[in-house]
Amino acid sequence: MNKEQNIGYIILLTLVATLGGLLFGYDTAVISGAEKSIQTFLIDGLNLSSFAHGATVSSALIGCIIGGAISGILASRLGRKKSLMVAAVLFFISALGSGKPEFMFFEEGEPTMGLLYMFNFYRIIGGIGVGLASAISPMYISEIAPAHIRGRLISFNQFAIIFGMLVVYFVNWSIAKGQNIEWINNVGWRYMFISEAIPAGLFGVLLFFVPETPRYLALQGQDEKALSILEKINGINAAKNILNEIKETVKKSVGSSTVLAYGKTVIVIGILLSVFQQFVGINVALYYAPRIFESMGAAKDASMLQTIVMGLVNVVFTVVAIATVDHWGRKPLLITGSIGMAIGMIAIGMLAFFKVIGISTLVFIIIYTASFMMSWGPICWVLIGEIFPNKIRGKAIAIAVAAQWAANYFISSTYPAMMEFSGGATYMFYGIMSILSAIFVWKMVPETKGKSLEEMEDVIKNMK
Repeated sequence: MNKEQNIGYIILLTLVATLGGLLFGYDTAVISGAEKSIQTFLIDGLNLSSFAHGATVSSALIGCIIGGAISGILASRLGRKKSLMVAAVLFFISALGSGKPEFMFFEEGEPTMGLLYMFNFYRIIGGIGVGLASAISPMYISEIAPAHIRGRLISFNQFAIIFGMLVVYFVNWSIAKGQNIEWINNVGWRYMFISEAIPAGLFGVLLFFVPETPRYLALQGQDEKALSILEKINGINAAKNILNEIKETVKKSVGSSTVLAYGKTVIVIGILLSVFQQFVGINVALYYAPRIFESMGAAKDASMLQTIVMGLVNVVFTVVAIATVDHWGRKPLLITGSIGMAIGMIAIGMLAFFKVIGISTLVFIIIYTASFMMSWGPICWVLIGEIFPNKIRGKAIAIAVAAQWAANYFISSTYPAMMEFSGGATYMFYGIMSILSAIFVWKMVPETKGKSLEEMEDVIKNMK
């Protein structure tokens, strides 16, 4: 460990970047409190089908895929800092527009198809912000963090995502508390969306006070600026050596900026990390938790309480990942988590086949979610931020994140149909995916613990 490292400064930069993660969680979860009011006001008000309801609720995911896909272009052309500023602006516009979709063009309180389109437009705008933040926040952290604490710092982004979800649950609850259903359906849901403008505005303002990453600056030939930031982070003595390592990797890869410059293997690993993170079924567990518990026999109030228990488990075991990722390594955590998820999901599937309902169901869901939150939840983002070489990092992360959001959409949208076919088989499928994820990590994923981003380039080159 370098004693000259400015840990306080590094943590401040990390906290600002993780506000992107907090807004990621906030934006994706805010719809949970407003969903029934949107159905009453826009869907039922226009006599539309449940398909239109589902498309409206999930429209932000379309933006997430777009944001993930373009994140590499923006990160490479504008830089990491300015790209996060773009995300902050999109979050802010989406918050105000989703809460007030009538702005300028429509009469307030009158549901029309045009108003429905505008609401979905603003939700997609927010989704693009989520897609950008989901890729660039961990990228920013990985490029400013020293190797020995990089995993821990990137894991804070996952904690921020979960914390953002918890914050918006409490915000939605506080807005609706003590109000009648008519007020919530007419006014309350608007406040829920508009509330996001506060953290979005704060994120945008704070970004003016953080620097661009030294690795991006070095790629742009701005060595003096890069050195200045490296000195603030790592100390004067270490800064020049780190800059020389960065410049050396740039020289080696001159003319090799295509995304396949380092071979297909590293790109395939990035995509499969993203796909497995979704195919193990975590978003089904998060998005449909109350419905899962109700379908297994819990009363509605009890199912909401069990969902809160799951939320607390998520926070606790994400902290476990933060505390252990730089000691145990990435691969041991991922494999351990995959085994725990497989046990949890296969047990739930067996219980569903035999129609066994009780506390055992909750226990195995907790085993499953705890296993995910201590492993694939944060560690997937850690690895995506670490494994790609400097020259292609922006483009490669964009591909991985776009694949992740596409997989998210596929798994979330197919869950109701799979449950209609067979609940037990559905959970067994996620259990099998968990087993395959462990085999994939064991066979293909390199260990990145303690290695600088520049040292990782040599590892990747040997994998061609």
